[in-house]
Amino acid sequence: MIELKSAEAIDKMAVTGRFVAETLAELSALARPGVNLLDLERRARRRVEERGAVSCYWDYAPSFGSGPFRNVICLSVNDAVLHGRPRHQVLRDGDVLSLDFAVSIDGWVADSAVTVLVGTPREQDARLVESTRAALDAGIAAAVPGARIGDVSAAIGAVAAAHGYPVNMQFGGHGLGRTMHEDPHVPNKGRPGRGLRLQPGMTLALEPWWSASTDEIRVDDDGWTLRFADGSRGAHSEHTVAITEDGPRVLTRLAQ
Repeated sequence: MIELKSAEAIDKMAVTGRFVAETLAELSALARPGVNLLDLERRARRRVEERGAVSCYWDYAPSFGSGPFRNVICLSVNDAVLHGRPRHQVLRDGDVLSLDFAVSIDGWVADSAVTVLVGTPREQDARLVESTRAALDAGIAAAVPGARIGDVSAAIGAVAAAHGYPVNMQFGGHGLGRTMHEDPHVPNKGRPGRGLRLQPGMTLALEPWWSASTDEIRVDDDGWTLRFADGSRGAHSEHTVAITEDGPRVLTRLAQ
């Protein structure tokens, strides 16, 4: 079931979105060579506590994970791309780090992810990260009333195809609002004109993610972290977006 949100509810989600964006910006700035992932987890946990927010990840136990997730942020390094469990790992020069963060404030959720290049970037990694950002922008632009989910998916997938990057279809975007994962599912590639029609009041997390060479993933020993099967590096970009009569409203940008 999809809940159409009122303008007031979307404004409340935007409050959560600002906090998510601010936290990701702070943590991204701290992601330097020599920094331990557990330090970033601790900083995120402190920010959640200070704001009085509720982590959407803590104790989360979906069918695709192994037991309850006992962290407040996903941190995925290099060939890891989704659901990375923070652990004792020191960032090195040239690493690629994806940060995925979702919380609820006053009962309303926002979810966002960024990928940052640690220290001296490699050109191929910069292209990969930029492709997910461009795909996210394309998906957002397509998220207008009257369009269909397939239009959004096709816009995202077209950017990946233009770069020659394969797209995994197991995990993609999703609805959200009162909880982190709601209907509908939004794949990262699709066919225009297909799928559910978008209506004002729908709120979606759009999240293109991929590597340059494979769409095959495997689960790490922690039962959560997803890595690319060939060891290639990945990138992940995500925003929470509201469908409005005036067009898409991005709720997890700092300008909100």
